[in-house]
Amino acid sequence: MSVRVLRAASREAVPWKNGGGITREIAAWPQDAGMADFAWRISLAEVAADGPFSAFPGVDRILTMAEGAGMDLTVGGERRLVDTCCVPQHFPGDVATNCRLLGGRVVNFNVMYRRDRTFATVAVVRGESAVTVPPGGTVVIVALDGTASFDGVTLGRYDAAVVRSPVALLAEGQTAVVTLLETGA
Repeated sequence: MSVRVLRAASREAVPWKNGGGITREIAAWPQDAGMADFAWRISLAEVAADGPFSAFPGVDRILTMAEGAGMDLTVGGERRLVDTCCVPQHFPGDVATNCRLLGGRVVNFNVMYRRDRTFATVAVVRGESAVTVPPGGTVVIVALDGTASFDGVTLGRYDAAVVRSPVALLAEGQTAVVTLLETGA
């Protein structure tokens, strides 16, 4: 079994690309890739004020609110209300996106991937789950609240594990299972 555990306590807070908040990177591919050259990137973003999201050409996003009352987003001119925790929202990262907070600070679990190189899905699970890994794929498991455990590994809130083989997951709280598959270039 190939597992890499990434503890939340070791993450550094970094200003957003547009300077409007902070992010803590969980994992990226290739490892140590920057904002301009990642194939995929998973992070937690703290949003404390209304404003625009950074634009990322050629990138799709899957945003899952992990904490807070919510956001009223405008994505490419269309309104999208995000007011329930742990419900993944998929949208293009290269269209204008503005945010209005509904009741103070939120924390978003973000998956960004270059649509010409990678495909990603996010499922939020609780309880027992069989986590499969597609051939050549990668799965990242992130405990959004509570704990998650498998094969002697226990993840606390916002801890993550990168796995490349199937696991039997027990999620005591809401847990994100991100499946990533390279598709080209």
